[in-house]
Amino acid sequence: MSKSPRRPVAGLPDEDTLIAFLREAGTAEKTDIARHFGLKGGERRALREMIRALEEAGKLGKRGRKGFSEVGALPPVGVADVVERDMDGELYVRLVEASADAPRALLVPDNDKPGPAPGMGDRVLVKFARGEDGWEARLIKTLDAGANKVLGVIRKSNKEVRVEPVDRRSKDVLIVPHAQAEGLRDGDLVLAAIEKGDQRYGPKRGKILEKIGHEGDARAASLIAIAAHNVPMGFSEAVEKEAEDQELPSLKGREDLRDLPLITIDPADARDHDDAVYAMRDEDPKNAEGWIVWVAIADVAAYVRPNTHLDREARDKGNSTYFPDRVEPMLPERLSNGLCSLKEGENRACMAVRMVFDRDGRKTGHKFVRGLMRSQAKLSYEQAQSAIDGQTDDATGPIMEAILYPLWNAYRTMLKGRLKRSPLAIESPERRIRMNDQGQIISIEARVSLEAHRLIEEMMIQANVCAAETLEQKKTPLLYRVHDAPSQEKLFNLGDFLQTIGKPWTKGEPATTKRFNKLLDETRGGDHAEVVNEVVLRSQMQAIYSAENVGHFGLNLDRYAHFTSPIRRYSDLIVHRGLIRALGLGPKGNHDGLTDREVVELPAIAEQVTMTERRSMAAERAAMDRYMAAFLQERVGATFPGRITGVTRFGLFVRLHETGADGLVPVSSLGGEYFHHDEKQHALIGERSGQRWTLGRTVEVRLKEATPITGGLVFEMLSEPAPRDPNAPAARLGVRGRGGGDFPKRGGNRPGGPKPPKGGRPSGGLKGVRKGKRR
Repeated sequence: MSKSPRRPVAGLPDEDTLIAFLREAGTAEKTDIARHFGLKGGERRALREMIRALEEAGKLGKRGRKGFSEVGALPPVGVADVVERDMDGELYVRLVEASADAPRALLVPDNDKPGPAPGMGDRVLVKFARGEDGWEARLIKTLDAGANKVLGVIRKSNKEVRVEPVDRRSKDVLIVPHAQAEGLRDGDLVLAAIEKGDQRYGPKRGKILEKIGHEGDARAASLIAIAAHNVPMGFSEAVEKEAEDQELPSLKGREDLRDLPLITIDPADARDHDDAVYAMRDEDPKNAEGWIVWVAIADVAAYVRPNTHLDREARDKGNSTYFPDRVEPMLPERLSNGLCSLKEGENRACMAVRMVFDRDGRKTGHKFVRGLMRSQAKLSYEQAQSAIDGQTDDATGPIMEAILYPLWNAYRTMLKGRLKRSPLAIESPERRIRMNDQGQIISIEARVSLEAHRLIEEMMIQANVCAAETLEQKKTPLLYRVHDAPSQEKLFNLGDFLQTIGKPWTKGEPATTKRFNKLLDETRGGDHAEVVNEVVLRSQMQAIYSAENVGHFGLNLDRYAHFTSPIRRYSDLIVHRGLIRALGLGPKGNHDGLTDREVVELPAIAEQVTMTERRSMAAERAAMDRYMAAFLQERVGATFPGRITGVTRFGLFVRLHETGADGLVPVSSLGGEYFHHDEKQHALIGERSGQRWTLGRTVEVRLKEATPITGGLVFEMLSEPAPRDPNAPAARLGVRGRGGGDFPKRGGNRPGGPKPPKGGRPSGGLKGVRKGKRR
């Protein structure tokens, strides 16, 4: 006969063993405890007495109807609120409806789940566990991210304390208790939660979660944008420690590129340098008049390895976010401005690609290496351009013949290939806000596009193409940067607008970059050049990251991947790891290549980094709007020339020529008649007069309101409308009762109608992005 299995524990467990079991289980009923320890009969009675004694001693507590747990313990899974943020930016949660002295737990995000990270006040479903330094809560799901939160400004009076939202679209003005506002000043920026209840009338009730800053702070715009868009700030102590522990890799396993005269060319105020370039004549007689171009990129994968604290937080951030006065980097300064920055005269680990171009600018081959380099010079775009234009300085003079002339000659050869490819040639003017050390705005000026910008951009594009080609050839999965062709709906809308300015556009003809470029060339320099650029830009799809390839329409490339900016884009780090894996470039025992798990997760990573990029773009745009409003606040009442860049049923959006600031002319201020919004003509048309306000028209406006806290600008129209279109059918005028109108019985610009939103950019509008960062 076989022996019966031995019981896990014979007899009644002692107190420490029982508490240890409950600590691991989280909670358990008496019957579960008895079954675990194999207790029967009198042992079970003794167990009940032990539990009662431990309850009276304050060591065990009830959980649920029948469950017991260690006092101060947390359940295995629970619903919690994000209640605290520490100095390192770490978030802490507490069980819903728990007492103030209940244990809090460090929130550990789950990077397998794409989407925005939780923030203060969010309600989350988490899995609790004891960590080395206390309780940890691993995120399972965010239940109501941002749904009940308001970022606003404190407004105090004797009667009440109000939180007025900074989002101009929000109507959630909150009333908070005076006791909560102790220590807060009028004008403080706070994050508040809307209290749930049965209140049906009047302002909603709220509670203050945290103070962000003050509306009078010179850099308040960036702080508001960061908080409003949940951009992660700072780094955890664990990440900072990992970064500080990194050391420069040795030459072992790397190609020595230190004698290759690579140089960096970046914006004058750049703090990190993640790409370096060099060009030389190809000595191969089979490639007469051809060029060899080197692009070396910081080897971030050598420091940020899979499944480390550095990697997890970099993935959560997704990319660096740039504001006029600050940067929220993806990596700590020890790496971004230190070991990973290709500083002049210092050894740096790199991933480099050697590309060969023929005399017609066609790439005929390439090879990736993992190397150690030393930058020969650090130049700004303006500095390099001035040297090529004949104005050298101490830095550029000595390297003209050996480095700069070859770079420019190679680029001009590459340009032949680019022109044959015919990528989309949209001119998207950018604005730069110049600030002093105190954070005050000195000026807002247009960024000048130099040939030096285009040189670096083209060399980076070709390096990115090489990365995609190599990974495909090696059958290694990768993150593509894809840009789909415009939809038929967008092409039809473009055709409708072009008809209004007399430009032919066959709607059924397929979209090609050459077709768009022909249109842009025909209008360049004319009265409609700026608006045609704008509407062509709006007709394009947004570029995204994807594990599946659909090509890049805008660049007119079959395959494309981001490789050149791993300091500030997680997507590029993934591509670097893919190349290390595909080409066997990782040293033994140092797993910095793409892992099997990451291969499986590529679709989720693509969603994550696409989301973080859009989050950053929205935050950057919002900060720019607020800084522009602050700059123009002192000029309320002044007149400005501008152009109508958006036509909506509630008004006209006008962009000022001087600063590029966007603001609204409310339809209610345009005159004493209804204005019908004609979507096909992109125009507001007077009901009685037939006079028109059309997209793209140059106008003069007066600034009526500038609200820095929301970024809103409101203009008054000073120009006269265009006369009635004699060819327009009567229905186009939207005469009430006779058809053609699209306005409701109340609305438009009559008293009692809905109010237009204050200032801002037209929905669907696009703003130029920082050059070379989001192609």
